[in-house]
Amino acid sequence: MAATGATQADDYAAIAAQFAERIRAASASGSPLCLRGSGSKDWYGQPPQGEVLDTRAYRGVVSYEPTELVITVRCGTALAEIEALLAQHQQMLAFEPPRFGAGSTIGGVVASALSGPRRASAGAVRDFVLGAVLMDGQGTILRFGGQVMKNVAGYDVSRLLAGSLGTLGLILEVSLKVLPLPLCETSLRFELSEIDALRRLNEWGGQPLPISASCWYQGVLAVRLSGAQAAVAAAQQRMGGAPLEHAEAFWNALRDQTHPHFSGGCLWRLSLPSAASAVILGGEQLIEWGGAQRWLKTAAVDAAQAESIRRTVAAAGGHATLYRSEHKPVSVFHPLAAPLMRIHQGLKASFDPAGIFNPGRMY
Repeated sequence: MAATGATQADDYAAIAAQFAERIRAASASGSPLCLRGSGSKDWYGQPPQGEVLDTRAYRGVVSYEPTELVITVRCGTALAEIEALLAQHQQMLAFEPPRFGAGSTIGGVVASALSGPRRASAGAVRDFVLGAVLMDGQGTILRFGGQVMKNVAGYDVSRLLAGSLGTLGLILEVSLKVLPLPLCETSLRFELSEIDALRRLNEWGGQPLPISASCWYQGVLAVRLSGAQAAVAAAQQRMGGAPLEHAEAFWNALRDQTHPHFSGGCLWRLSLPSAASAVILGGEQLIEWGGAQRWLKTAAVDAAQAESIRRTVAAAGGHATLYRSEHKPVSVFHPLAAPLMRIHQGLKASFDPAGIFNPGRMY
């Protein structure tokens, strides 16, 4: 058994060495590389550029200790494989990453930092990143953070990788905090206008209620309660409402973005203060996270319309991402303020001086 483990370690070391060789060659020639797992999120951000460096050969669970609530995995490991393993121990990735196809990898999950319905109550992807192993633009392996919440060496650097879209380097491994599955869940529905739904969500947000997800769409507010059976029952009695039919399918469709609202047209992701009132933008909206995330679907948009949407959202204290669109007349992501852009450029220059990793994916 030890020999088998040593052989596997040698195999993964050889794969990492191959990655390093390709990265050093690309840096020397100034040739861009597209870091990619299954490619399930190629549509997100600006269009990919460069020769593909496929990460899926570098896969597998490095370590998993259910009692410690932490799992360390290689970048090419399928999200489905990780979730199946966690489910055996009644645990989960609490940020509920969208599953864009069976081949979606954990490297893409962290690099995109997309979270599902439970994010408002449990936290975002970066909140669960304990440590990471990164290969930089010189093929050097760098280690940040650790496998426990108290380990603060390199703590912020590992979290910076969440949402970086592979622009800082190749995420070889990541250690993630996991949580137990809730003991009890139930979902309620309320027929409310957008304004009334936002008001109700903000009222509930200030109370000790076990709300783990919320969604307003076309005059119906759906709320999921998760926790101990007594707490869920007490909250249900206090809040009222009617049972939500086919609740599990509903929340999965929302998480995986197979809900009808996510298909067709141009889709904007609006990040706003949860207390912000209704924002009138001339399209259909679906509202999550207690009002903090709003999905705006419009017809094809031009540059002037895009800028108008961003001005309106910024005036309400938020920002707008052009999430899905066949035509992208403006930058996908809301432009950074000058000081933040300088920080971003400095980080990029430090980790990827030749600028080869996923160029142009973000800004």
